[in-house]
Amino acid sequence: MSELDWQKSSFSGDQANCVEVRVGAGLVELRESEDGDVILHATPAAFAGLLGTIKSGELNLPA
Repeated sequence: MSELDWQKSSFSGDQANCVEVRVGAGLVELRESEDGDVILHATPAAFAGLLGTIKSGELNLPA
């Protein structure tokens, strides 16, 4: 995989600080643009579970 494979969140707009993701070799990889050397690896199923949990609001802080 190359640097060209990384996709930036569309919610980041023109900002430099963002979460980037790429898929390859059966894994989903995540990194923060400020520290591109630190990469988190997850299976597609684990990543889908994370996204589902985020979208459900389960991780939101209490108001």
